[in-house]
Amino acid sequence: MATKKKSVSSKRRVFIVEDHPVFREGLVRMLGREKDLEICGEAGDYEKGIKGIQQLKPDLVLVDLELPGKSGLDLIKKVRSSKQDVKMLVVSMYDEALYADRVLRAGGDGYIMKEESPDEIIHAIRDVLAGHIYVSEDVMDGNVEVAEKVIAEPEQRTLDQLTDLELNVLELLGRGQNNNEIADKLSLKSREVASHCVQVRKKLKLKTDNALIHYAVRWVETGAV
Repeated sequence: MATKKKSVSSKRRVFIVEDHPVFREGLVRMLGREKDLEICGEAGDYEKGIKGIQQLKPDLVLVDLELPGKSGLDLIKKVRSSKQDVKMLVVSMYDEALYADRVLRAGGDGYIMKEESPDEIIHAIRDVLAGHIYVSEDVMDGNVEVAEKVIAEPEQRTLDQLTDLELNVLELLGRGQNNNEIADKLSLKSREVASHCVQVRKKLKLKTDNALIHYAVRWVETGAV
């Protein structure tokens, strides 16, 4: 008796790692209208994201930078270290001019802001799936003024000196969170956050903790993140 061949879907499989349920659901609905794309799974934090990607082996992962536990950058690095063949596109509210280069250096394939239109997000997804790197034209052309050029002397206070974790700590400080709140957010101990703050302050050549907080608040208020 001849056996029936199993049909193979031509749709590209997308996995979403996003901690905001409303935005995640919006992505699911948006991609559900596309004939060439399908959602194979979703997760709201780093650990579930890593597990889902390993198990489901999607063609592309949409990942936010800010996740409970470890960050989206950590997720990208972990997936790349596993040698899994998957494209990764960051969809984030954080300023592309500051984070896109870090995402690409971590092993990501593109960066798009959440404020972009649904059509542009779909375009970015297809562009990355086709093997291209996706970033905005402004970032590609190098025409965006980076935040530290606005609020500090670049030769003294370049944010490029900061590690990904230190940059995350600085951003959370600027949003008014204290060491304990930052520790909870990043799955660290409070004393570890304090140590990172000291390192950030030294790298930015700031003399006091208050100066660091003022710097962080000003940085966030400029729209850098």
